Amino acid sequence: MSGFDLPIALIGWGAIGSRVADLLAERRAPVKLLAVGLRQGSSLRSPLPRGVEQVSDPASLIALRPALVIEVAGRAAVDPWALPLLEAGIDVAVSSTSALVDPALLDRLTGAARMSRAQLIVPPGALGGIDALAAAARLPLDRVRHEVVKPPRAWKGTPAETLLNLDALTEATTFFEGPAGQAATDFPQNANVAAISALAGIGLDRTTVALIADPEAAVNRHRITAEGAFGRMEAVFDNRPLATNPKSSEMTALSLVRLIENRASPLVI
Repeated sequence: MSGFDLPIALIGWGAIGSRVADLLAERRAPVKLLAVGLRQGSSLRSPLPRGVEQVSDPASLIALRPALVIEVAGRAAVDPWALPLLEAGIDVAVSSTSALVDPALLDRLTGAARMSRAQLIVPPGALGGIDALAAAARLPLDRVRHEVVKPPRAWKGTPAETLLNLDALTEATTFFEGPAGQAATDFPQNANVAAISALAGIGLDRTTVALIADPEAAVNRHRITAEGAFGRMEAVFDNRPLATNPKSSEMTALSLVRLIENRASPLVI
């Protein structure tokens, strides 16, 4: 590791985590992946890169002193891993943002970060325009709507299967429309992004989310519209599904790579 390599760690080694590591290696990013955190007894789906440690508890990870830890393990991993890391003064980026719809957990995490002067970071995930939405929210916002359109297969394994016959759809069908907090709670694998747009804008209760299964969709589409004192914005993103997990977008991994590289670069965009 050179003097300019940023020491980082990942929590989780699924489709997103391994893709992030591969992209960082391909791009020769000035970072050093020290370790991957997995719960005790977990087995690896794919081998870790050479020199990367596997740890099973936050204390072992804290001892390695990463400058940044990225959670990509699912919402159940956020509390047991992120809280002690933040208490130790280590910045944590939470990819499973649906965990943050729990106000008590969010208070604990932000409180720990405040006390240790660390940062709890919410990446934009599969979305763009979050910087503009967050900036617009500095003035009053009247409404924010976030539509998530995915092929039926991307909704399999979620409660959508109990609401409609995914294999028999002939047209785009909205199976959920309601507050972002409820969307992120009921559909955590697919609607983490709902929590992101809500936290950036007018909150989990006032942000409207619509979840749509479309047999004609070839990509994962997000449409965010917002109106307020700033004016009006509309942003549409057609993201290719991750090859190894249709519930996630390639953009999710790319946004984490950007976040990591920005922490390691003298120029931040």
